[in-house]
Amino acid sequence: MPFKTPTGGVLLGRLHRGLLMALIAAVMLAVVLPVTVDASTPRGSAAPAGPGQPIGWTACGSGLECVHVPVPLDWRHPDGPTILLAVIRHLASRPEQRIGSLFFNPGGPGDSGVAAVAERGEALDALTAGRFDIVGWDIRGSAGSSPVLCFANASERASFWQGLPVPTTRTEQRRYLAKTVALAQRCGARNGELLAHITTADTARDLDHLRRLVGDRQLSYLGESYGTLIGQTYANLSPRRVRAMVLDGVVDPVAAAAGTEAVLASSLADTDRVFREFLRLCEAAGPDRCALAGHGPVAVRVSQLLTRLRHSPIAVPSGELTYGEALTALKYSGLPDPALWPEVAAVFELAAEGDASVLDAIAAGATSDQARVLLQEQGVALVCADSPARHPATAWPGVVRRLAAVSRVGGPPLGWINAPCASWPTSSADRYTGPWNATTKHPILVIGTRFDPNTPLANARRAARRLGNAALLTHDGYGHLSRRDPSTCVVQATGRYLMDLTTPAPGTVCPSDRVPFDPEFGQPRS
Repeated sequence: MPFKTPTGGVLLGRLHRGLLMALIAAVMLAVVLPVTVDASTPRGSAAPAGPGQPIGWTACGSGLECVHVPVPLDWRHPDGPTILLAVIRHLASRPEQRIGSLFFNPGGPGDSGVAAVAERGEALDALTAGRFDIVGWDIRGSAGSSPVLCFANASERASFWQGLPVPTTRTEQRRYLAKTVALAQRCGARNGELLAHITTADTARDLDHLRRLVGDRQLSYLGESYGTLIGQTYANLSPRRVRAMVLDGVVDPVAAAAGTEAVLASSLADTDRVFREFLRLCEAAGPDRCALAGHGPVAVRVSQLLTRLRHSPIAVPSGELTYGEALTALKYSGLPDPALWPEVAAVFELAAEGDASVLDAIAAGATSDQARVLLQEQGVALVCADSPARHPATAWPGVVRRLAAVSRVGGPPLGWINAPCASWPTSSADRYTGPWNATTKHPILVIGTRFDPNTPLANARRAARRLGNAALLTHDGYGHLSRRDPSTCVVQATGRYLMDLTTPAPGTVCPSDRVPFDPEFGQPRS
């Protein structure tokens, strides 16, 4: 049935029932929806150190097993203090044809690999024809693996932030900047030595340890978004141990090593381009399928709304919607998942008509306690560990202005959320900064999506050229990561590669199965 343009109470009714919750969840970059697995406490004996010896797995769901594995806090001192990594596996559905384990990281940085495998294990099992145990883990510093926490509880966190959103005015910026300095100090005081040992190099060494413990001679790995930085780091530290590696939505490791501003700017290179494509497709779809269409040029309508917000917030029952909050909703919810684009358009149309309450509720997801922990504490700690700031806090407003010049939509929210790096109290003990051109025996499969707002296609192209043995697969689609935009071609190519190491022909481009604003976008084909 065509998407009609709902207004007023009809739209609010639809959104406040399921779509609103989906959009709010999408705002939280590192949030994984609740799943029926609990790896928050050790569920089995500590894993032995010997490679190939059995781990003390314990059942934690249908076809799922969990364990906590001790690893050295500092891999340079393997006999020193240890931390625990939460680990999960989804058992291969065809164990008689099992190839080994496929390690999976969903990105973030800091998204829970345990929750991701619990949620997506069956799909990844199907992708590989049931021939791998799918193994996920929470990387050190996040979720269930010695997480970075900068407050004693949610009440203390809420009192500290007092609902403060991404700032718009200079007065708000000064207040927010002071908070980021205080946050960095709190994180240092509460986490101590841990902050020096949460780099991607530390995580790559954890991954190699887990590979040995499950008994695999070489690593098979699928990394998405930030998980591609883990993969590239591992491949350059241990190229002879790579069997198969898929990197989908590539983080540029050269930019990551260069510092906070450089890695953020790299991730923003295509954000506004994707925003323009969202507006173009909306107008082409027409008012029956896109609520923003039918009122003159869509781009003009949205620009007028953002300009209005830039000069003055819009009143809502809970207070007001600011320009920074509208950008936050676009950056973290509106653009990454094209399946939500019709609903995002409807929400922005309501705001253009004067009712910004739904858009405000979506933006408020980024200031929830869970999002504060994952975005502004654990996510920031991981970014600062790999990509230390090159500018002090006093210069950070200038950094945000430069990021806004790269992306009007994404620069301010991403820049301000990562501002604590400018005051970060700890330097990493073991940060890998290159080289990034290692040659693996088997090719690495690099996947880039043409309209990706978080990890531009250019990053994938650079990685494929830089690595000594890599194949590039271009997904001619939309959104952050190829899995968000249906493409049978990408799925088949990925599964075939993981199972038999067959890479696509050079220059292969996989089309999307559908275009956003198609009523059946994201739905299985009959």
